[in-house]
Amino acid sequence: MIGTLLNGRFRLDERLGSGGMSTVYRAFDETLERWVAIKLLHREMSGEADQLERFRREARAVARLSSPNVVGVIDAGEDDGHPYIVFECVDGETLKERIRRLGRLPVDEAIAYAIEIGRALAAAHASRLVHRDVKPQNVLVNLEGRAKVTDFGIARSLEADGLTLTGRVLGTTDYVSPEQALGHSVTEQSDIYSLGVVLFEMLTGDVPYKADTQVGVAMKHVREPLPNVQVRRPEVSSTLAAVVEHATAKETRNRYRTIDDMVHDLEQALAIEAARSGHTSTGEATSVLRHLPPDSSDYAPARLRRPARWLATAMLIGAVAAAALVVLASRTEQGTTGGADRGPGGLSPVTLAAANDYDPAGDDEEAADEVAQAIDDNRTTFWSTEGYRGGLAKPGVGIYVDAGDPVAARRLSVVSPEPGFTAEVYAADEVPNEIGGWTRVGGPTEVGETARIRLDTGGREFRNYLVWITRLPAGQSRASISEITLLR
Repeated sequence: MIGTLLNGRFRLDERLGSGGMSTVYRAFDETLERWVAIKLLHREMSGEADQLERFRREARAVARLSSPNVVGVIDAGEDDGHPYIVFECVDGETLKERIRRLGRLPVDEAIAYAIEIGRALAAAHASRLVHRDVKPQNVLVNLEGRAKVTDFGIARSLEADGLTLTGRVLGTTDYVSPEQALGHSVTEQSDIYSLGVVLFEMLTGDVPYKADTQVGVAMKHVREPLPNVQVRRPEVSSTLAAVVEHATAKETRNRYRTIDDMVHDLEQALAIEAARSGHTSTGEATSVLRHLPPDSSDYAPARLRRPARWLATAMLIGAVAAAALVVLASRTEQGTTGGADRGPGGLSPVTLAAANDYDPAGDDEEAADEVAQAIDDNRTTFWSTEGYRGGLAKPGVGIYVDAGDPVAARRLSVVSPEPGFTAEVYAADEVPNEIGGWTRVGGPTEVGETARIRLDTGGREFRNYLVWITRLPAGQSRASISEITLLR
């Protein structure tokens, strides 16, 4: 077929790949003088009514999608018994090729690609279209680094019956949802499961299940829990691990209800990853970070959200700091330097031994791997609660600091990148199993960007001080704390 001119317009130039139904070619559009991709239905398939209708339906379905993360349809037609679809030409590589070439992708890059795939699926689901074959082979990464979803060949409209036989398993078994593996009804949540598996592969460099047969792999998706992503990739945060776990729940009632919910949590995970990593994201992660919605972007460092404003601010801070150094040098020469900073009002900071999460009314874990970031003297890193849609739905969650030795603290300061939550402060020597075992010594207080909570211990000394969060910020699903300082 190389060299064939379809309908006097599209000249087939190079074979890009082939499947059971069709072959894809790079072609030149001689009318508009541009490169395109042509999907050509195999001649033997064009005589089968159901296969021909499925092929035409793909063209109609994708043509009505509007998303920068979907490979767009340009045209469709038929030439001498050869039905074809014309797509935009995406120069680059498939996500599968990228994983094979690089192995485990950088964490922020993996999240960014998952977000872009999720946005493509959101556009499809908004049009009542389920992809049903989400896999890295069907994601193209262009030369600019953007991910684009393609191959809606087995996609199914939720508004009409599908063309497949009842009980037939569609999709690639490495990424197939449990309900697909069992031949049950397929919904948007099936795409969510497959995207969760793709994210797992991007983070670990491999698919979660292996078996001697494809049926064996499919049954593992039904019966076996997904391997712990943090065991295979320890630097993955608990926030991101929770997204993977939620997306790949076996039962649909335990899975993300919509792809929008998953994308929302991925966006916050990316912002948190950018803040906790301490290094500047590159490539597509940076692009996605700069276009996050407001409720997620506040988690990201300002240098990534608003680079021009951050640069100007950094230059101003640098100038002020330089002037301050001149003044300090002058004062030192005059012998006027004072002693160590004693804190506000003569209070002195307590050197904290550790920080720990506290969730007695839940699963006894609340982002345990991030607690150290609340006492690391770095305001760009932080600890966050888990995500809670619609509020906490329990008395509270928290984080407590260990003073090492009992102290009669008089103030606790909190710095938050996500102000607006309500907190109380409790104290105890030995950590109780429930909140009723603590002694309340401060609050309730609505925490702003900085909150200084006066403590009243009645003169008693306590070793542990708990920030107990009872209400999340308005319209938010979590609360975050950058720094906790205890003063006596």
